[in-house]
Amino acid sequence: MQPDTGRHLKIDSEVAAAIAAGRPVVALESTIITHGMPAPHNVETALAVESEVRRAGAVPATVAVLDGKLWVGVGADGIERLADAKDPVKVSRRDLGYAVMTHAVGGTTVAATMIAAAMAGIRIFATGGIGGVHRGAASSFDISADLEELARTDVAVVCAGVKSILDIGLTLEYLETRGVPVVGYRTDRMPAFYTTESPFSVDHRIDSPAEIARLLHVRRDLGLVGGVVIANPIPEHAALDPALIGEAIATAVADAEAAHITGKDTTPFLLDRVAALTGLASLEANIALVRSNAALAGAIAAAGTA
Repeated sequence: MQPDTGRHLKIDSEVAAAIAAGRPVVALESTIITHGMPAPHNVETALAVESEVRRAGAVPATVAVLDGKLWVGVGADGIERLADAKDPVKVSRRDLGYAVMTHAVGGTTVAATMIAAAMAGIRIFATGGIGGVHRGAASSFDISADLEELARTDVAVVCAGVKSILDIGLTLEYLETRGVPVVGYRTDRMPAFYTTESPFSVDHRIDSPAEIARLLHVRRDLGLVGGVVIANPIPEHAALDPALIGEAIATAVADAEAAHITGKDTTPFLLDRVAALTGLASLEANIALVRSNAALAGAIAAAGTA
């Protein structure tokens, strides 16, 4: 039985027209609005990220759950609604059906945004950082659904690497096992979200958006299933001191353990604590990196209508 996605998928008219005409489109997630940043930075950043995509020559499509539909392209009004929601749901693959059924207001994670993008025919997506294997996963088994989505859904994800609150090395091992290539944009090292690099190598280095677009086309020609991680280091002017951010993360992780924070509440808690411990320097870094990722995703899409 074929899925009937049309009943539950709502594609913005501008986005639909661009897809139909073969013009470049970039998907954008919405947990940055509902769970990732405080007001008013969440709305300002979401609108700025859409502008970065447009400046690069592509059409932005912010994804979210609203009014019993999975929206691909919510527009400025939708972004405001997400920001104003009193109790928005953080929507990953497991939550998607329930959120749509119950008409919840939902911000989509990397995994859910990839699903929506694939449904709509969008091949590239920009976010801040992907989820991964959490520190202490050997006992908690806490591994982000983002990694499984990357293994199964044909959408490339531009990010500043794995969120540095996670275990970067184990995340890369997991991605390798699931056959997900990690491409460094102008870097041989895996970025660490708030800092430009980690001790870990990427699988491949590519130095131009056009070459990345070619890689994505070749993978599709070969019939390879799954996404690609495109690791784009945070701009150097916005990067944080590794010692400062390392200390803040260690404290935040200890605080989460003491408060028995688990599951999907872990990442928002850790990011909030890191922001508080760094005097909001991490928030400014987060804004800079997600804008940079959106610009790169737009350039890749424009180069190859990826």
